[in-house]
Amino acid sequence: MAAYILRRLLLVVPTLFFIMLINFALVQFVPGGPIEQVLAEIEGEGNVTDRITGGGGGDFGGSGETGQTGDVEYQGARGLPQDFIEELERQYGLDKPPVERFFLMLWNYIRFDFGESYQRSITVIDLVLEKMPVSISLGLWSTLLAYLISIPLGIRKAMQDGSRFDNWTSGVIIAAYAIPGFLFGILLLVLFAGGSYFQIFPARGLTSTDWETLSWPMKIVDYFWHIALPVTAMTISSFATLTLLTKNSFLDEIRKQYVMTARAKGLTERRVLYGHVFRNAMLIIIAGFPGVFISVFFTGSIIIEVIFSLDGLGRLGFEAALGRDYPVVFGTLYIFSLMGLVVGIISDLMYVWVDPRIDFESRET
Repeated sequence: MAAYILRRLLLVVPTLFFIMLINFALVQFVPGGPIEQVLAEIEGEGNVTDRITGGGGGDFGGSGETGQTGDVEYQGARGLPQDFIEELERQYGLDKPPVERFFLMLWNYIRFDFGESYQRSITVIDLVLEKMPVSISLGLWSTLLAYLISIPLGIRKAMQDGSRFDNWTSGVIIAAYAIPGFLFGILLLVLFAGGSYFQIFPARGLTSTDWETLSWPMKIVDYFWHIALPVTAMTISSFATLTLLTKNSFLDEIRKQYVMTARAKGLTERRVLYGHVFRNAMLIIIAGFPGVFISVFFTGSIIIEVIFSLDGLGRLGFEAALGRDYPVVFGTLYIFSLMGLVVGIISDLMYVWVDPRIDFESRET
């Protein structure tokens, strides 16, 4: 197992490298870099991306028509002093060749130095820590809700395998899995947040404006009132996989010899299920909790946070991409990628810990 862990840890380095390399290369062809954003604000021309007509390329996606500095042209720089453009490049670190900037970025990221946000005078780390509680809150509650739904439903489906209940619930699960979370979130907003029908839940934010003045029981109620719709939207597809995993895990255990022996001894079906099967079947499901949480945390938070106006990491990344705030974009990409890779290794270790029969080394040979 030690050799397997070492191999996985060594793979983290090239995986991170190529993730950052591909995204860095793509950014070079995206029009409307941070300098264009500054020039747009100076000249009062609004959204810089509406004014981009030239081809991409250059430093961090800089492109345009006039005001050339080196090999990069910035639209909107007409009439501005050349030394002013050069100073902007120096401040944003765009005065160096792309290859040099890329490896300098990697060297800083290895030391967890992610720089400061272009749009706010705050380090990327502090910005991530500021937004992380919202995303963790959504991911945690979504994962717990998925488990609370999936485990009882999966157990009942396993006990009634092939029945009418099993068939129609499978249809519901497949339909829920097929619905994108963001589309379901929009539907919830339209139906229950004053879109066109009912005004039951708030449409935005994690707490009410008067939250500080509320008593602590009302603060709890207000908090859950606000997260009800986004958590439901994030849970809709994740519980389907967990339900089927629970059902198949229990079916595998029910068909084993020790279950038949327990039944032959005269134990009740409930005693067999919860005294023997439940303990063994749940090991794999519990071991997968880190992976499920990270999956919900990453895949569900971005669009859901934007739809429900929640100030979390997903919305942070979305707004940073729109504003070409590259330290935030690449810093969060690096942090999330590293977290995902490490949690993948932790999930494998938990599987081996709860079930020593699993051997990843022999599976690879």
